Amino acid sequence: METETHICLSCLYHLPHLSYASFRENEAVARLAGRLPFDKAVAALRYQKESSVQTLFEAFKYQGNKDLAYYLAKVAARPLYQQSFFDDIDVIVPLPLHDKKLKMRGYNQAACIAQALSSLSALPVDENIVRRVKATDTQTRKNRWQRQESVNEVFALIPEANLSGKHVLLVDDVLTTGATLSACGRELWRANPAKLSFFALALA
Repeated sequence: METETHICLSCLYHLPHLSYASFRENEAVARLAGRLPFDKAVAALRYQKESSVQTLFEAFKYQGNKDLAYYLAKVAARPLYQQSFFDDIDVIVPLPLHDKKLKMRGYNQAACIAQALSSLSALPVDENIVRRVKATDTQTRKNRWQRQESVNEVFALIPEANLSGKHVLLVDDVLTTGATLSACGRELWRANPAKLSFFALALA
């Protein structure tokens, strides 16, 4: 496998894409259901331990391969674009990183994914809506309750943020329990969007 800028053709062919009969009744929706109001939710890929997707994610999250996040997202999201998932979206908002982690990593992988979706859909990306005001430890080894507790009061709207009348797509790299996305989504509702939807590059 190549984990430079591009992905080998074999890896692309074998990416574990998730398929959808409905954007409003699926496994991604089930992870977020009951936490907050939202319109629809999807994840593009299946994330499993010791898989090619895990290797690719580790490359762009922990090995500095920023371009890989963009390229993988563009390839993985294309089937959803072809199914018109993005047609009624107005703006894409990436889940923010805390300033400390952003400085360490050098980039926000969710923002790279958002830019890839923008390239596919021609939708604008707005990174000046919400910020992460509290750093959190890695969520990997936490259970559902621990994840929910750890993201309380983590996000805050930027004071001038206004999403009035817009259908907002909140974007992250991995959807696990839904605690982080829903915590950020609840904060976004304070900016008065018309609708809120979710996109994750992978479902774990």
